[in-house]
Amino acid sequence: MTEISTLGEFGLIEHITRDIKLVQSSSLRGIGDDAAVMSYPDTRVLMTTDLLLENVHFSLAYVPLKHLGYKAAVVNFSDIYAMNGTPRQITVSLGISKRFTVEHIEELYSGIRLACDIYGVDIVGGDTTASHQGLVISITCIGDARPDDIVTRDGARNTDLICVSGNLGAAYMGLQLLERERIASAGNKDFEPAFAGKEYIIERQLKPEARRDVVKALADAGIKPTAMMDVSDGLSSELLHICKQSRCGCRIYEDRIPIDYQTAVMAEEINMNLVTAALNGGEDYELLFTVPLTDHDKVSAIESVKVIGYITKEEDGCAMITRDGAEMTLRAQGWNPLK
Repeated sequence: MTEISTLGEFGLIEHITRDIKLVQSSSLRGIGDDAAVMSYPDTRVLMTTDLLLENVHFSLAYVPLKHLGYKAAVVNFSDIYAMNGTPRQITVSLGISKRFTVEHIEELYSGIRLACDIYGVDIVGGDTTASHQGLVISITCIGDARPDDIVTRDGARNTDLICVSGNLGAAYMGLQLLERERIASAGNKDFEPAFAGKEYIIERQLKPEARRDVVKALADAGIKPTAMMDVSDGLSSELLHICKQSRCGCRIYEDRIPIDYQTAVMAEEINMNLVTAALNGGEDYELLFTVPLTDHDKVSAIESVKVIGYITKEEDGCAMITRDGAEMTLRAQGWNPLK
């Protein structure tokens, strides 16, 4: 293992970025100067930043560094897709404690670069510094969209359909499984984690994907959502964000919320209410969006999208219709890092 101090800050940056090649036409100049140079004629620039702190957002007790790097990049791409845009470049800043070696940072960067290769995104800059609190990862993603294509959170209107991609609660159940096995393994060198049959929910937690396929499917179907965001903090929280900013209410149906079989099995094992997990789990990075009622047939034909409810007037409030027909008020109970 190579101590980072043997390379120094600039030596480390050169070491892990030396063979990066730019693929985006908007990336004019990347790593190696005082600032990156990018060109965006006739388009709108989108920018998002995500900060990940060790033992707050992730635990290296069960998160491989390559997976962590991949996830750190992808969650930023997801924010750009949630604006109906395309991610183009990222900058990567790291806070590194002394327990990490050059090889550790190479492994982390291999995940970041894999994500960039798959999604066609350029790494154009960043920073490194010492950290006394473990590993810190800050990624800023820059993307673009045509002015008429951008979708925000404040465009939902009465009678719009509420749609979600994929399924919900899987990432949270994957986290519960990883935490359970971490606790069970304490002090047991020969411990074998019980992951068989639950690989899907583990992957949803460790290696999420941004739903660019859904963005493309919507465009191909001639659908522009009226409001959209990704599900990072839980369906309830995100839906309440849309309703607040759009000044509307909503009704969603419990029996229409898409849930994977492995998610249901894990919830039963740990005696957790399945719908609670799906509403409040977070980190699924699926797309939550609204479309006009007239697009019902077109959006229903998209395989990975499900209509789960509709937008109402603001005074009607936000609620879920349970399986027995009762109304349950929606509350934001998802991830709150400052609580």
